[in-house]
Amino acid sequence: MRQLASLLTLALSLFAVPVQALECQRLSYLDTPYTICEADPAAEDLRLFHSDARGLLGHYARINQLLEGEGRELSFAMNGGMYHSDRSPVGLYVEEGVEKTPLLTGASKGNFGLLPNGVFCLRDGRADVIESRAFAAARPDCRFATQSGPMLVIDGALHPRFIPGGTSRHIRNGVGTSADGRRVVFAISDARVNFHDFGRLFRDHLKLPNALFLDGKVSRVFIPAEGRRDIGFPVGPMIGVTVPLGSARN
Repeated sequence: MRQLASLLTLALSLFAVPVQALECQRLSYLDTPYTICEADPAAEDLRLFHSDARGLLGHYARINQLLEGEGRELSFAMNGGMYHSDRSPVGLYVEEGVEKTPLLTGASKGNFGLLPNGVFCLRDGRADVIESRAFAAARPDCRFATQSGPMLVIDGALHPRFIPGGTSRHIRNGVGTSADGRRVVFAISDARVNFHDFGRLFRDHLKLPNALFLDGKVSRVFIPAEGRRDIGFPVGPMIGVTVPLGSARN
């Protein structure tokens, strides 16, 4: 009986351990190495982070300080959209259902203005990349949202301005989502890549109908279980997956 009770206690303790659906891998596509992390937004705590009462967060370490009060920490984080020189978001930014900066649908400069651009929207149980004008028409109720650009993949098609063999090559990061909103994939190139090949990663290899460029040159990722802690100067919006404190390490 004691042995049975011990086995039962062990089984219950195993079921009590939170299952983490986040999966990360390294792969090569079209001769470019990538780090890819895939999550199910219905199973994980995906959020956007920018600032708190003390001001700009800017770094993964500051987010972890903020999360300590909840008994949580980051298992993954990535810079999550373009920002101005003061680190304020370019375009739409929504945090906990509160719109901090408005949606932009008109012409603008740089990669953000390479229309069409798009919005990464987190709702209960799903995540979606939505082209900005379609977003303006539908106005989905996002708990978190960040606007960036250009779109990499739009309803299964590459951005019309992308050029095969384009010479503008940088470290780049982005996010793609499945049609049902249950699959969200983050990617960062581990070598310089052009927009055309980066878009093909999401469309042809990852089989995602919509994907959004988040940024380039400043791109970085934080995956503590993999020993990946990219460093650099403070950034603006960040996307993260949180887990109970102590469970993000090997």
